[in-house]
Formats: sequence, structure tokens, C-alpha cells
Amino acid sequence: MTINYQVAAIADLTSLLEFVREFHHNENLPFDENIDRDVLTQFLTDESLGKGWLIQQEDDAIGYIILTLGYSLEYRGRDAFIDEFYLRPKYRGQGIGTQTLVFVEDACRVLGVQALHLEVDFENPHAQRLYHRSGYQRHDRFLMTKDLLAPLL
Repeated sequence: MTINYQVAAIADLTSLLEFVREFHHNENLPFDENIDRDVLTQFLTDESLGKGWLIQQEDDAIGYIILTLGYSLEYRGRDAFIDEFYLRPKYRGQGIGTQTLVFVEDACRVLGVQALHLEVDFENPHAQRLYHRSGYQRHDRFLMTKDLLAPLL
């Protein structure tokens, strides 16, 4: 089984949008075709935001991973966040997730990234095990988010 990674480009927008729809449905995340298309278009046309890859087995796209770039004083330079990582269910449990994390970590080193972060749902023990086995550790802190587009209550 040969897995390869194709840098996502604007020509891949339709495929990526299909994967985002599947991922958001599986994770009970909001999905709006028009908004998500616009956000993906912005991401794919502005390299300063990060990189995305289609995960392929032979020539078939089986998932995607999105890496967003930031900067951290705590980690002494550029950091990154695995914003979304999705493999279609029939490709899970075969080592592709682990291989993809190694690929992204190598890409981060090339980009000068000092620390790589990700978020995993409390109710997803399979993903938690994958990330833990790959060296990701929990912190004694909470990730807190404020949606700046949401109306104030």
C-alpha cells in the first residue's frame, strides 16, 4: 500500500470540500457549503496561513490534513496547529494516520516549526491513542476559544 501526499491547491477545492463535509458531519461540527468554500479558497491561496495535503493511496484521495502556522514566544518561534485531519473510515487502523503524522512533522521541520499542536475530542479514544503513541502529550491547561464572529450573549 503506497501512501503519498499531494500539496492541496485551488484545483483540489471540490475534493477538499467533500472531505471537510464528511469530517464535520462525523465530528458534529458545523458545515456550510458556501462559507467553507470561501474559507478553503482563502487558505489555499495564501501560503502564509499554512499548508494542506490530500492523503492519497495510489491515485485515490482518501483524506486530508490541514496545517496552520502561528508564532509562539513560549515555544521560541514558529509553531503550527494540525487544524483538521481526516481519513475515510475504511482506511483507519492501517498505520496511515501514524505515517501522516510523521510526514507532517517532517514538513514542519522544513518550515522551521518549533512546536506542533493538535486538538482531539474527549469522546474519540482511538484518535487519542494514535496521538499519544506518536508523542503528543496532554498539558495541564485547557484550550479555550472565543468565537469573535458569534453574537455576544
